[in-house]
Amino acid sequence: MKFLAHINVMPKAELLDPQGKVVVKNLPNIGIDGVDDVRIGKHVTISLFAKNPKEANKKVEAACKKLLANVIMESYDFVIEEVE
Repeated sequence: MKFLAHINVMPKAELLDPQGKVVVKNLPNIGIDGVDDVRIGKHVTISLFAKNPKEANKKVEAACKKLLANVIMESYDFVIEEVE
C-alpha cells in the first residue's frame, strides 16, 4: 500500500522563535498590521510504502523522532493518507 504523510514541525511554544519575531517586526513595513505573533516551522511530505496504516504510522513516527524534528526544541504532528 502507498501512503502520503503530511508532517508539521514547529518550535515548542515555550521557546523563542527568532525567525517569527523578525517577521512580526517587519509585517507593518509591507502594510500588514495587527499581527502579534508568528511561529515559523516546516512542512514535510513523505511518500512511502507500508503493509498497512499502522506500519506507515510507525515509519513516519520514527522518521520524525530520529531525523525530521529535534524533539528537545520542536514538536511535530502528522496525518497519513492512503494513495493509489
